[in-house]
Amino acid sequence: MDVSLIIIIAVALFVVFGILQYNKLIRLNIRVDEAFAQIEVQLKRRADLIPNLVETVKGYASHEKEALEKVVQARAASTTASTLPAVAAADGALTNALRGLLAVAEAYPDLKASTNFLQLQEELSTTENKVSFARQFYNDNVRTLNTAVKTIPTSFFTGFAKVDEREFYEVEDPTIRNAPNVKF
Repeated sequence: MDVSLIIIIAVALFVVFGILQYNKLIRLNIRVDEAFAQIEVQLKRRADLIPNLVETVKGYASHEKEALEKVVQARAASTTASTLPAVAAADGALTNALRGLLAVAEAYPDLKASTNFLQLQEELSTTENKVSFARQFYNDNVRTLNTAVKTIPTSFFTGFAKVDEREFYEVEDPTIRNAPNVKF
């Protein structure tokens, strides 16, 4: 074989390899963005349930103003958060506030028996499961991306692809790491 042909084939293989690594990084980065969007979708769904839950509890326990206000404030903060740390912090605060609201509901047998409250409780429980799954899915995708960013050969292409390591989704306060218990 001619030396120039070998060089051309080697360069072509390197270019194809580079394109494959670049596309891999871009694909992984997009998957992380998509996974974060799914967390936001589920958190929005939870935030949309809260006004109905608050109104239902308010009808039975109107003098429990502090717990209701905490939920409303936490919901407002969660709807305005945009960065990963802010979303995680707002998510944790809202989960904590919901725990307080559901604890208040324990003291009202009529509320616990309300069909509307039971339906909202079930929707909230389902949504909490979806939020938990979305967090896990996001962190799985971040792990895959971060592994690619830190390992050879893809690490050589991170600058070209403009892809960096991403943060894991973590709730800071260990007391609010678990979903609220909504059993009545």
